[in-house]
Amino acid sequence: MARVAFTLRIDEEERAALENLSKVERRPVNQLLNEAVRNFLLRRRPKERSLEANLERLRAYRERDPQFRRARKAFVEAEASMDDPLEGQLVNGRVESIGPAQNKIREILGA
Repeated sequence: MARVAFTLRIDEEERAALENLSKVERRPVNQLLNEAVRNFLLRRRPKERSLEANLERLRAYRERDPQFRRARKAFVEAEASMDDPLEGQLVNGRVESIGPAQNKIREILGA
């Protein structure tokens, strides 16, 4: 794999620590940095795989239920059957709208 030049700006303390480590290990600072970057990227791969798996599950769900009918039905059933401690209570003396999502839910529920 071809190597490319890269400018890295770090604090003086970190630079001094790298130079000391370079002397102790008798390895160039560049080699130490390459190893550190490689190790960092290897640790990130499991997280990336997890994100990719979640995205794949979401895509599969959307293919099974593209209009989210099952999700909407489950939401409506939960709203109708579960006790909501704030149901019917006024906030600041009036019913307040939190935002467009709440307005849409109220529209769907006919509330």
